[in-house]
Amino acid sequence: MLKNSNKNVGISSYHNPAGGLDALTAAAKAMHDQKIIIRDIISLFKINQPKGFDCPGCAWPDSHPTSSFEFCENGIKAVSWEATSKRATPEFFAKNTIKELWQWSSFRLENEGRLTHPMKYDIVTDTYKKITWEKAIFEIASKLNQYSNPDSVEFYASGRTSNEAAFLWQLFAREYGTNNFPDCSNMCHEPTSVGLPPSIGVGKGTITLEDFNHCDLVICIGHNPGTNHPRMLGTLRQVSKRGAIILAINPLKERGLESFASPKHPIEMLSLNYTLLASKYYKIRIGGDAALLKGIMKCLISMHDQSVNTGKANVINEKFINQHTKGFKELKTDLEKTSWKTLEDISGLKYKDIEEITHIYAASKRTIICYGMGITQHRNGTYNIQQIVNLLLLGGNIGKKGAGICPLRGHSNVQGNRTVGITEKPSKEFLKKLETIFKFKPPYKHGHGVVDAIKSMITGQSKALLCLGGNLAEAMSDQLLTFQAIRKLDLVVHIATKLNRSHLVLGKDNYLLPVLGRTEIDIQASGEQKITVEDSMSMVHSSQGVLKQASTWLKSEPAVIASLAKTTLLNTKINWDQMVNNYNVIRNFIEAVFPAFKDFNTRIQTAGGFCLYNSAANRIWLTPSGKANFIVMPNANLEELSILTKDNLLLTTIRSHDQYNTTIYGLNDRYRGISGRRDILFISWEEAKKQGVYAGDKVNIIALDSKGARTVRRMDNLIIVIYNMIAGCVATYYPEANIMISLEDYDKVSKTPAYKSIPIVMEKCK
Repeated sequence: MLKNSNKNVGISSYHNPAGGLDALTAAAKAMHDQKIIIRDIISLFKINQPKGFDCPGCAWPDSHPTSSFEFCENGIKAVSWEATSKRATPEFFAKNTIKELWQWSSFRLENEGRLTHPMKYDIVTDTYKKITWEKAIFEIASKLNQYSNPDSVEFYASGRTSNEAAFLWQLFAREYGTNNFPDCSNMCHEPTSVGLPPSIGVGKGTITLEDFNHCDLVICIGHNPGTNHPRMLGTLRQVSKRGAIILAINPLKERGLESFASPKHPIEMLSLNYTLLASKYYKIRIGGDAALLKGIMKCLISMHDQSVNTGKANVINEKFINQHTKGFKELKTDLEKTSWKTLEDISGLKYKDIEEITHIYAASKRTIICYGMGITQHRNGTYNIQQIVNLLLLGGNIGKKGAGICPLRGHSNVQGNRTVGITEKPSKEFLKKLETIFKFKPPYKHGHGVVDAIKSMITGQSKALLCLGGNLAEAMSDQLLTFQAIRKLDLVVHIATKLNRSHLVLGKDNYLLPVLGRTEIDIQASGEQKITVEDSMSMVHSSQGVLKQASTWLKSEPAVIASLAKTTLLNTKINWDQMVNNYNVIRNFIEAVFPAFKDFNTRIQTAGGFCLYNSAANRIWLTPSGKANFIVMPNANLEELSILTKDNLLLTTIRSHDQYNTTIYGLNDRYRGISGRRDILFISWEEAKKQGVYAGDKVNIIALDSKGARTVRRMDNLIIVIYNMIAGCVATYYPEANIMISLEDYDKVSKTPAYKSIPIVMEKCK
């Protein structure tokens, strides 16, 4: 952190490593603030345990399934936020109109506590009022049956939803007659889901946690583990301790990529010692990732040709390339015609830096590349991922121990939801299985992702929105247009645990249906139930709540979905009650539809669960060519963003350390030296000097359109904070900055909004 002005409260410098005593203090404060009682604090030791519940935070795998310590600071925040003693009761809603609640911050809304009763919006009083479950379900079903076109309804799903609930959700929607599944994947890792299959034949990462014990090199690009997946820090610590190399490539210096003091190791804590993580840190220009990757590949192939021509050893893995890949010649031709000036200008790195990374990669026998939304949430997010694959393929670094590609998913079951059928683009094979097993004909026409769903609402084609968790309205790009779209709907239903801003964006008829959280005991007719989740590395394991439910009115997500389905689908072919009475039945059906889940109910009894088969990890390429494919990124795509932002700034959105996705746990961002506020614009000292601003100044930022002209999308009165980051770029917090992104500003392959690369101009407040 660079020095900042003291004239603004809550802006300072932070010099400690990630984790450490500060993390323990913050975790304790989170439990205190949420009024967690002693009994429930003891139960927190059931987080990520075989007979406990899976952390509702990030999707990083559990390192030791029988360990007594498998959680982190932000995991404690996530659990405390759910296990809170605070309640948003009918009395609370009676005292606060929607107009009044709209003025509340997102933090204050969720901090009110758990929803306790089913609620329906009353336009006369402008408040939510209590309604019985029976009446709410009947009214919602009646409205759904009024639509002659099933595609009038959008079925949104959050990544925190269990496999069991997600499977029932997609079953309900498809028997209803639609493939409209806008979900949180569309806003984060959709480029992974659509970009990896053409390259390697599977839309998931290829490694397991064990691979980190055998790698020589870990490249961390476009992610911030200290805040977004803190348990990864323990893994990176182990990698560093055994002498393997970690390279960090990111526009901002992030503490979680620099150093870490592990709360698991008392000696390290008590001695105030820590572990250095990244061996080298390269500050890349926002949106310059593909240029850097192409530069590394260009340099690598040049090194190889020189080595072979002089009778020395291969630099790239020719044997692997010849046996397992297709498209190398086209890739090499493209790289040869790409100028170094172009690659340097776009990436923001000099040739010597790119050459240094190349030599480190070439010397590694086993490399893992980890990436997050700093890679996916760009106009070329899909191409970005395919360039990562290209680089790994050149070294034969897919399908062997200690090597592979590692997408860092956000929500704890966002990958699992996609695995069990939450997708707007289902395969014919999957739909045929549903038809055979459940005896109804599902729709075969592709449905809506989030961008198309909002567009369909705007045109009036979509009439209803059913949300299984999440905070769609606030998480989506172009918030003003998104809010306007949702307000045109006939019906809006939210299945949720806590109040958020999306619940205040009202259609004609609006319902809040409160459900159990992952921490709570779920009792159905056959007894206590388990649910399952899939982590970032395809490990599927069970989760069983241990806490008393927050209200006797709460139902489980599967129970709510089943009630909606059997009431709506008057001639349903499915025995919904049978599945809800015993979740083993749901898992039996998942196994019948998806062979990878063979012996599902048996295998989840094993501590840590089981790993789903991954064809690419076994060097079986389920692509049309039968091989892994090098995919060329045209230079026109590479240069598009650079041309637009040549004389302007590029804004990226970031999360604070007191935040997980749109959930704001507090107003601090400890590692960046911010406390008690979020009205911040981070900028480098070099760029601040160029722009004529100083630490503490207030500025406005205005978004530019595709032609470089100013738009009406803006944020005012942001406070300048000088930060260690690359010039030409600035950063501010998500989701507040979503207002800056046009609905049309997305990756054209995956349709993921470009949250991480927004062209702007900045003006100093008068």
